[in-house]
Order: sequence, then structure tokens, then C-alpha cells
Amino acid sequence: LSLLGSALAKSKVDVILFDISKPSQEMPKGVKFVQGDICVIREVEEALQGMSCVFHMASYGMSGRDQLNPRRIQEVNIKGTDNIIESCRKVGISILIYTSTYNVVFGGQVIENGDESWPYLPLHLHPDHYSRTKALAEMKVLEANGTVLRDGQGILRTCAIRPAGIYGPGEQRHLPRIVNYIEQGWFRCVYGDPSSLVDFVHVDNLVQAHILAAELWGPPKTTWLLGTPTLLSTSLCHWCTLLHLLQNWSTLPSGACITFSPSSRTEVYKTGVTHFFSLAKARRELDYEPQPYSLEPPNPTSDWPHQPHLFSASH
Repeated sequence: LSLLGSALAKSKVDVILFDISKPSQEMPKGVKFVQGDICVIREVEEALQGMSCVFHMASYGMSGRDQLNPRRIQEVNIKGTDNIIESCRKVGISILIYTSTYNVVFGGQVIENGDESWPYLPLHLHPDHYSRTKALAEMKVLEANGTVLRDGQGILRTCAIRPAGIYGPGEQRHLPRIVNYIEQGWFRCVYGDPSSLVDFVHVDNLVQAHILAAELWGPPKTTWLLGTPTLLSTSLCHWCTLLHLLQNWSTLPSGACITFSPSSRTEVYKTGVTHFFSLAKARRELDYEPQPYSLEPPNPTSDWPHQPHLFSASH
């Protein structure tokens, strides 16, 4: 169960989790789990029976070794999205909210106070297949807006929410890696501009945006950008990118000689290059108002660096 999915389940929304395997962690009270594969349309259709809204959060290949499996990335991010769209139309679901990413427009270029009119990054310029497929999937979702449902009793309304980097209590994808790097002595130098500003969004604010979008009951074909500019003055060794490239080129499993997951080229861009966007459209159309969050862990202890689930970070 993802960080976003967990937080959504703790809100006032009734949630049914559809995933290929049951989460290892305890699910929030009231969440119903349905096991299935997003790449199998029959299983998707069965899971969506009786639903009123779909939050399409499933994706594959964001970071780590998952990025080395382009076939699976394609299956989940593209075929899976096709299955979601078709299943919504077939079973009569009229609202589809797609969790996209800044990556669909960002590929290492400086973006200051951008907005939703910023063009898609040309597909051949994406530094990884995950970002490329997320862009293609978003296009598919938005193109499906206004299509007639199979029963002829309505139309499918779609939108995409593009979050920045997500943080908050329970985040396990990025923060634990960074803490581990620091503990192992990899935290040595700065790459990029030390004054770079990048966006981050707290998971509770992201949940707020998803619910607001769903409550519009028929949002137009559109996107909303979410994030708060945050200064990153230090980060990981710049040559971690070289290790990532070697990991891509070599047939030798990296685990044989590398005991950590190198930062990908996209992760280097996202932490070392200024890119942040305006919240004006989300505020205007969704009445979205992000809440501030403290950098301090809620229950500091002497060994708090070893407890990444306590972190909550800035805004």
C-alpha cells in the first residue's frame, strides 16, 4: 500500500485497494483489499464493479532496480492505464483521477513558477522509461475525457494531478535511502546549483487535492500541479549517476558489487536543478489550500535517523 494510498484510506473516503499482492504492512481500518493484476482487464473490471470513482495511482519503475525492467514498466504504466480507462467505461464509472508526475514535463531543464500550460517533454528526451510512460499514460487519460460510458447513461470525466516529490510519515521510497547513504558515509559533496529550488508536497495535501478533484463531480479534461518550493543545498555524490549508467549497461547484477541503489539520472535532475510550479490553478479551480508541516519528527528520539517513518518535512 503506497504512502498516498495509505493516507487516502485514513481520510473520510471509503477505499477499496486493488493490487497484485497484499500489503506487508497493516492496512488502515475499513480498507477492503481486492487482489488482482492491473494488466489483466478482466480482473480490473471485476474489481471496479459498484465503484463511483477511480483513483489511478498504480505505476512501476520510478526508482531503484525497477527502472531496469522496461517491459514491466510498459505493461503496468501503459497497458494498465488502458485497462483502467476501458473498465471505467464498461462498468459505468464516471470519474477517473490519474496520479501523474512533474516528470511528464520536466527533463532536467530549469522551470521557475511554471504552470499547466507547460508543454509535455518530447518523448525522446525523457531520461528514463518510467517518465516517458507516465507522460503517455496521462495523455491517454485526458484524451478519454468526455467519452460515452458503455451503458449510454453518462460520460467519463477525467483529470490528472501532477505531484512533486511526495513526503510525510511512512514514506519509504526515498528518505530511507538518503538516511542510509548518510550513515554509510556517501554524503560527501554537492552537485548542481547549491541554491536550487524544487517542489515537494506533503502526502496529506496530496490527498486533499485528490478528494477535491473527485468532488467536482465531472472535472473537465485538465491537470493540476501540486508542490511547495524547497531549498536543497546538499545531496548525494554526483558520480552516483555514473553507477546508475553502469548498472544499465552491464549484464552483471549491481548487487554483486554495489550495496546501494544508485541515484538515477532523473533523481539527480530532480534534486539538483531548479524546477517549481505555481499552485494558482489548483487553488482557483479546486479550492486547494496546502497546509504547512513541520520539519521536526513528531516524537524525536535519540535514534531518530534510524526511524524514517517519523519524518514529516516542510510544507
